[in-house]
Amino acid sequence: MRRPAWLPVFYVGPAVLVMAAACLYPVVSAIQLGFFDWGLGTPWSGARWAGLDNFVSAFSNPRVWSSLWTTLMFAAVCVSAEMVLGIALALALEHPVRGTALFRTLFILPMMIAPIAVGLAWRYIFDAQFGLLNALLGIFGVAPMGWLADPTLAFIAIVIADVWQWTPFVFIMMVAALANVDGAVIEASRIDGARWWQMTFKVKLPMVMNVIAITLVMRLIDAFRVLEVIYVLTFGGPGDSTEILSLHIYKTAFVGQQLGVAAAVSVLLLVVVAALSWAALRLSNPLKESA
Repeated sequence: MRRPAWLPVFYVGPAVLVMAAACLYPVVSAIQLGFFDWGLGTPWSGARWAGLDNFVSAFSNPRVWSSLWTTLMFAAVCVSAEMVLGIALALALEHPVRGTALFRTLFILPMMIAPIAVGLAWRYIFDAQFGLLNALLGIFGVAPMGWLADPTLAFIAIVIADVWQWTPFVFIMMVAALANVDGAVIEASRIDGARWWQMTFKVKLPMVMNVIAITLVMRLIDAFRVLEVIYVLTFGGPGDSTEILSLHIYKTAFVGQQLGVAAAVSVLLLVVVAALSWAALRLSNPLKESA
């Protein structure tokens, strides 16, 4: 007896509808809010129609574009470092050796810690007077540095915190992907005389390119919406040197009480993330595109 063509839709349809509603409702609400002037603590019935004023105000604000540039730089540096380190560690620990299981367990602990706790921990580490990092540098004769008081050092600090927490995610994804690589292909390339770097860059990594692409997109999305760690570490300072777009949206909405403008900026963030995710998937899977 043949299965009806509509049966898979019957089973999967409800879950798809729930997921679509959960994803689309916040987006539609944010776009709607962008056309109104509304403050917290007031009923929605009192919201005033603002038209495109919020979007004009947001896109003409130099601080928005400065925050967007900071976000792009932060995402580019963090995701690049995490992808390189995560893939390199997965390749290094691909074959089981003594202590590998313990190292893998310890290595994934940072991503299990709450972002607020991560921010607090790194804030103490980067403290100019009592921080662990300056104490370690002092052993080598390096003078204490104000990590969170200098714009460049503060940016480096938030990058270090993010890379420390999320490199394990890339590591886990790559370990799982490499474990599923067909051993016969690896053995055939070894018999053909392929060297380590040839097997790595011409056999293994191309075979797990889909996983690399998905991991890259997931980390890009997370890097653009990170908030808690930077909120605790620097709150966007000094000045606005570490104010990424998500933090700017928070300040605009809850400090400046401009929810409509914040919603307009969040729409900009959504468009940027969607465009970058699409580009990453296209560029990371050339074999599928050429097929």
